[in-house]
Amino acid sequence: MNSETPARPQLGDLVVGVDGSPSARTAVLWAAAEADRRGRSLHLVHAADTDRRALHTSAETLREAREAGRELLAGSALTVHDRFPDLAVTRELSRQEPVAALRTAAGRRGTVVVGNRGLGGFSALMLGSVGLGVAARADVPVVVVRGEAEHPETGSVTAAVHDAADLDWLPLAAAEAAAHKAALRIVSVWNVLAHVGSVATMLDDLDGIARQRVLEVKALADRVREVHPDLVVGHHVETGTSTPGILVAASARTDLLVMGRGRRPPALGRVAHTLIHHAHCPVEIVPPAFTGLANRTGP
Repeated sequence: MNSETPARPQLGDLVVGVDGSPSARTAVLWAAAEADRRGRSLHLVHAADTDRRALHTSAETLREAREAGRELLAGSALTVHDRFPDLAVTRELSRQEPVAALRTAAGRRGTVVVGNRGLGGFSALMLGSVGLGVAARADVPVVVVRGEAEHPETGSVTAAVHDAADLDWLPLAAAEAAAHKAALRIVSVWNVLAHVGSVATMLDDLDGIARQRVLEVKALADRVREVHPDLVVGHHVETGTSTPGILVAASARTDLLVMGRGRRPPALGRVAHTLIHHAHCPVEIVPPAFTGLANRTGP
């Protein structure tokens, strides 16, 4: 593991997709609460997709689409203002398709937020297309808002780790926990089936592999404590035969589940893919080597 102390990240602005669906409305309110918690601004984006549609759509239809987008943005901004009157909110009607619109709007801002399902059609934030596309390709963290809208707070943020490379983004998970005034729980899943017949032959026994994993996770937790000495940091290794299943269960006991994205875009890994479809809480996907330093915020 790299001996250099990881930098303490600063959480940035929030960019959220608006498409008129109940899921997007939930995402907007979640993002607004998060922006308020961080002391940052909220940027609302509606992707009208008019550049692509202009090739086969009448000018009148495009005008109506733009007007509908402006109304959606205005209504969303009003909803946010009712809940968070002091929050700085900006609006953007993009001519791009949704994935490109959100990636462009995010730029070097802090976090993109999407709902877990949309209306369908050209402007939908339909997970499986737009949500997955943004989560797999964005250069900043992406939160897919899942779970009950009025889910009671648990006082914990969970970071799902695999190995020492996760130290790149763990301080970001710690910053999320600090912003939520919550404890950080670092969880790793030791999947027995992943080792039988392979790595097991390199060590004395499977218990030896498990002990090694515990030591690795403890080392990660210790490094996070160096960056956030006032944060309550726990660590745990779960044993089982289904990594996605164990993490989905863990998501029912936390306010936010954070995990790193695989290093082979544009595809998400199997575990991340399962979580953003089945988790009981919002899931934050962090791109490789993302640190969330202050100079990444802003346009």
